[in-house]
Amino acid sequence: MISKKREKRVFLMLLLLLLFFFCPITGVLANEGAKTPPPFATKEAVETVQINANYLWTLVAASLVFFMQAGFAMVEAGFTRAKNAINIMMKNMMDFSIGSLIYWAIGFGLMFGTTKNGFFGTSDFFLSSWTGPDGDQWVLAFWMFQVVFAGTAATIVSGAMAERTKFVAYLCYSLFICGLIYPIFGSWAWGSLFHGKGWLEELGFIDFAGSTVVHSVGAWCALAGAMIIGPRTGKYGPDGEVRAIPGHNIPLAALGVFILWLGWFGFNPGSTTTADASIAMIFVNTNLAAAAGTLSAMIISWILFKKPEIGMTLNGALAGLVAITAGCANVTPGSSIIIGFIAGILVVLSVLFVDHKLKIDDPVGAVSVHGICGAWGTLAAGLFNISGVTSKIIITQLIGIAACFIWSFGTAIILFKVIDIVIGLRVSPEEELIGLDIAEHGGHAYNDFNVIN
Repeated sequence: MISKKREKRVFLMLLLLLLFFFCPITGVLANEGAKTPPPFATKEAVETVQINANYLWTLVAASLVFFMQAGFAMVEAGFTRAKNAINIMMKNMMDFSIGSLIYWAIGFGLMFGTTKNGFFGTSDFFLSSWTGPDGDQWVLAFWMFQVVFAGTAATIVSGAMAERTKFVAYLCYSLFICGLIYPIFGSWAWGSLFHGKGWLEELGFIDFAGSTVVHSVGAWCALAGAMIIGPRTGKYGPDGEVRAIPGHNIPLAALGVFILWLGWFGFNPGSTTTADASIAMIFVNTNLAAAAGTLSAMIISWILFKKPEIGMTLNGALAGLVAITAGCANVTPGSSIIIGFIAGILVVLSVLFVDHKLKIDDPVGAVSVHGICGAWGTLAAGLFNISGVTSKIIITQLIGIAACFIWSFGTAIILFKVIDIVIGLRVSPEEELIGLDIAEHGGHAYNDFNVIN
């Protein structure tokens, strides 16, 4: 039996426990019924949270786009031969490193500096808009997001010229692409994102995340480089027949495509630079276009080659991603499927045309994936515009596509010609035969393995 005194003590303890837990709840309820909002709900505080969320989202997206460098490196290495894997990793490391420095020095200013002519910026070199910890911090976040785009444009060129380019020549043209070719066209289309307004923007050009600004710029530079440097030894026979040069590691290439697909969720939605509901549709459009491109590329390769070919299927995913990049924010999910599906067909037909008809050796299909599908995606952004389609929009999109080709291909032809004359663009036949890993870097990517090609 429990004594009455003990019963009273137990009762008092239970009462105290109830009061301990109940009092905070009544305080919250009372606060909810108050007429004045709690101090953390002020307008200024809400704006501060939104600004900080914008910073966080933009920098997270920049990190995803940076990770695409790894994806590009794996795709290029997987689609080429084992004896050149070190060279490919070095190129992808250095184009971003050199690109970051030159974009800090002059590229960002040319692209986003104050412009009075609509063709290039004339301020903000060396990140001069940032005046220290007490100044505008947004310029740092914005620069970080934009520099990873510049690196993407440069690394596209690497794949098309793989396995026969001098390393020093590659460093030179990466410098000019990130510092001059890409930023100037970017200022025409995106200048108002920071200071000025480019002439293509004035016309109403639509390219939300860079089907043309990033991907086609890189692709047309790649086309110029591949034409000037010529095909790999043994790619074409004496009668012009095409000889396949299989890649050494398709699983690595497939992993690279998955990484690129992931990175595109920073590339496209991150271009809002705003953490709000608008990114949801962009995420969905990006994913659906990639899925549709993968499917259509597999189907068309199955029809043409009697087998579902892996290389074409992987490029189909990238084709869909490139194509939706321009219109990801202004087309419906249904339209994004159509855009991606057509891109998957285009990339297969284009790869065959470039390889068999033009006799241009592009080991990874960069010209087709980023150039042809980038142009298609830019046109499609006008054709499927959710706000309505007009002849003016279509004409403007075509003007932007043509301007990109003329500027990028024209300047790149000059650049590669000069590099070829001054320092040489191509390695010797002996260096190409033994592989660039030994010839240029003095090592093997796969030590203790017998690398025979």
